[in-house]
Amino acid sequence: MDAASPASPSASSPPPPSPTAGASAVSPMTTISRHYFGGDSSEDDHDFYIDIIENMQEDYGMFVWPCSIVLAEYVWQQRLRFANNTVIELGAGTSLPGLVAAKVGANVILTDNAEGVEVLKNMRQICNLNKVNCNILGLTWGQWDAPIFDLHPQIVLGADVFYDTTDQNVVEDFDNLFATVTFLLQNSPGSVFITTYHNRSGHHLIEFLMAKWGLKCSKLLDGFSIMPPCKAASLQGNIQLVEITLDNQKSKS
Repeated sequence: MDAASPASPSASSPPPPSPTAGASAVSPMTTISRHYFGGDSSEDDHDFYIDIIENMQEDYGMFVWPCSIVLAEYVWQQRLRFANNTVIELGAGTSLPGLVAAKVGANVILTDNAEGVEVLKNMRQICNLNKVNCNILGLTWGQWDAPIFDLHPQIVLGADVFYDTTDQNVVEDFDNLFATVTFLLQNSPGSVFITTYHNRSGHHLIEFLMAKWGLKCSKLLDGFSIMPPCKAASLQGNIQLVEITLDNQKSKS
């Protein structure tokens, strides 16, 4: 999660995922979890898998949240849409959606807070582990460092980049996120921001900021409706998948 000071999970937040039967320990608090795609999305029937290095002692960027699993599955199911396009994942953390996009032929740029040195290092290790070529970029929401001006994505991804808290710092984080998303969409006409989030998130604040930044929701799905049964059974919460675009009518007015 891309924030200068990561917020604590709310009472309704899912707990950090526990190591599964298919996870391999690489240090006392570090595991490698394996995620299957295609076929039955199982160990015996799949097209490929992604291995993710998770650290339960680190901040939110070091393990896989359920929203990331849902968004990664959506990328796989919409793989023809992603192939040969430039994709940026914001607040990528363990980067599962972006890695799936890379596997299906996208040109992927994985980003997270520029100050999150350990998270960015882990992202590089995960890319090497899975033998995928992704660009890794430190990108802090709301900051206009030189590299952002060279980004022209067709698709922007964000898994669980909204989180529920009344902390004023997080309200500012949301605003900075929308500022960054709006810039990227304006920098690449016709592009889209696809995000998954728990219903614990502040809908009214999200709607307010979408209106403020001239954005609109173009698609809304129940995240579990796209999940294979074997994956849905292991997830908790109420996850929404939203596609957000520029509101061209507002930009004209």
